[in-house]
Amino acid sequence: MNPIMQVQQDMLDRMNQLKDLSGAAIKPAALVEGQAPGGIVTAFEDALRAVDAQQHQSSAAMAAVDSGKSDDLVGAMIESQKASVSFSALMQVRNKLATAFDEIMRTPL
Repeated sequence: MNPIMQVQQDMLDRMNQLKDLSGAAIKPAALVEGQAPGGIVTAFEDALRAVDAQQHQSSAAMAAVDSGKSDDLVGAMIESQKASVSFSALMQVRNKLATAFDEIMRTPL
């Protein structure tokens, strides 16, 4: 069996395994426990708040190092990089959403 056929067979096997799962194992996104339905707006707001909290945590760690209250420079730099990566990822998602919205608006009816 050639590699392409092997990959196809593996994919078919996985699809059959997923088909055999009970419906209780897979839940719609809005019905996850402890989460109110709200759609993409709520999800984006939650992501925005998480990134904001990470930015505040990073700046607090940097301020503590700058003022001499903490000597954990490595930890502060790691927090700063985490916040930077989170912010960059959030901006990429925002840009993708804006591009998708523009494409939808340009679609002729």
